[in-house]
Amino acid sequence: MKDLRISKLICAIRVGTSGDPLTKASRVLESLTGQTPVYGKAKSTIRTFSIRRNEEIATYVTVRGPKAIGIIERALRVTKFTLLDKNFSDNGCFGFGISEHIDLDMKYDPAIGIFGMEFYVVLTRPGNRVAHRKHCAARIGKPHRVTKEDAKQWVKEKFDVEYM
Repeated sequence: MKDLRISKLICAIRVGTSGDPLTKASRVLESLTGQTPVYGKAKSTIRTFSIRRNEEIATYVTVRGPKAIGIIERALRVTKFTLLDKNFSDNGCFGFGISEHIDLDMKYDPAIGIFGMEFYVVLTRPGNRVAHRKHCAARIGKPHRVTKEDAKQWVKEKFDVEYM
């Protein structure tokens, strides 16, 4: 019950504008994961950046299971298997970004261009459903929660990552 596992991987591309660049970014995510991406909307209006409230400005996809592990390995290979201490949150999740999607062994298409992307990994332990179920929800005890040190140790063992 103390083993860590990947609950989900969220791959996101934030474009900042709607229209053609956003559809190109969604094609990149679809070719990477094989799933249909979802569009994220702006929370508020920012006039200086010409962003309106509820305008679609980002695209993301949630990946689970063995496919997530493969994508994480490819993304960590781009970062040369190095992460910073600040990449980890206190609840055991971690995230990092890459500047060019073509570094993930994807073919460059001049019609699409180059996009940077972010990866966010959520780690859990078996029995985490207790906190999220609808009927008879309960809190997870302190010894069973995932900590920053637990996540760093798991990533080091699983992917042989070095920390800076």
